[in-house]
Amino acid sequence: MKPSNLPSPLSASTLSGTLSLPSAMKPKRTSRPAAKPASSASNPKSELLNSQSETILLAVTGMSPGILTETVWALAHEAEPVVPARLIALTTVEGRRRIAEQLFAPCPRFGGQSPWDTLRATLATAGHDLTGRLRFGATADDIRIITAPDPATGRSRELVDIRTPADNEAAADFLLEQVRAIVENPDTRLIASLAGGRKTMGALLYACLTLVGRETDRLTHVLVNEPFETLPDFWFPGQPGGPIANPALRKPTCKVRHAKSGTANLKSEMTFDPAAARVDLADVPFVPLRNLFQRELGRKAGTFSRLVGTCRDSVRQRAVENLRVSLDTARPELEVNGATIKLAPREHLLLLFLARRAKNGEPPYAAYKEAEDDVNAFRSQVVAAAPASNFADWRHTDSLRAAWCELEIRKLVSGIREKLRQHGGEATTLAHCLPEKGRCSLDLPGPLINIKD
Repeated sequence: MKPSNLPSPLSASTLSGTLSLPSAMKPKRTSRPAAKPASSASNPKSELLNSQSETILLAVTGMSPGILTETVWALAHEAEPVVPARLIALTTVEGRRRIAEQLFAPCPRFGGQSPWDTLRATLATAGHDLTGRLRFGATADDIRIITAPDPATGRSRELVDIRTPADNEAAADFLLEQVRAIVENPDTRLIASLAGGRKTMGALLYACLTLVGRETDRLTHVLVNEPFETLPDFWFPGQPGGPIANPALRKPTCKVRHAKSGTANLKSEMTFDPAAARVDLADVPFVPLRNLFQRELGRKAGTFSRLVGTCRDSVRQRAVENLRVSLDTARPELEVNGATIKLAPREHLLLLFLARRAKNGEPPYAAYKEAEDDVNAFRSQVVAAAPASNFADWRHTDSLRAAWCELEIRKLVSGIREKLRQHGGEATTLAHCLPEKGRCSLDLPGPLINIKD
């Protein structure tokens, strides 16, 4: 079964919606040391595990249910073996069908047993105690289908696949609810697997672990060597039933005479011994941010996008506290923590307008349109204040004389934001404080702004 690619990086400093992983990760069998309990001051009581904690394997799956058996096998063969108490699969309607038809169906290769029952029997024979462990079945509690609301009917519907932005948003909310339900229980330990399903499912699961996961939880990715990752009948290393054939790979065996085309090669299927398979479990590092946002996370989960937005705002507020912004009315330039950024005259005028309002504690405009009259009034004042004897002064620029409309203000904000991002460093933080949809203001505390008149 071919594991999906790892998700793209997410920067914990910006929470921009993407997640940060190493560019390359070597497969390895790892033994995780027991988590060291932290003090109650830095680690809330709900974060601590007791000796009776239940380990739950939560996995996103798609068209390849073998990801489930491979992950369970890899966990059971770590240096410190782990056999989860239960398995929960998060999937689509098609994914559920694949599990039913492939994972739970009787298989002639295994003497009429299903691949799942064969895995359990193999682990039990190897000495693993499965009493009260490895619970998984075809119930709705074990195989959970991602659902989305249907605005037309007012009903919820099960997703056959994740293809549209609306499907993606519904999947994000669904995964957050599933992860949140487990991590909020202090008697559970979560092992989440992002190996199956579409890439977006793995990326969203990673984001959920970053937002609400605990230090004691794990995020894993299963790695299978060639050609077993693509063999449809492969479930775990050393499985019974003999060599596995792959119809997609054939080799020539002998030559025969064809009546019309002459000599041709007969081909047979290539087979592979499952004893040669290697399945490794890679732990995917994630940064648990729940302790940074304990107040927000103590409330109801809400939607995925709302939680990401709240966390992003919290991070930005902390980053903004270190900013020092300075503007000079005599020169069209901006200083951010001592670094100078050149601005066009119109950009400088607009930033001066926004900075003065922020420094004076004036409320933000709800829309760019609402700011038109005040911006133009300020523009006229600035142009009138230009020194008459110095025509090189930026305030004499012809582009400042025409009135600005809402579209002009939007373009100027976009230009300033781009310059801040190109400059990089702490200027990028200021870019997030510029006007955005639903808010036309410089979202920066007044004491952090210095205007040189």
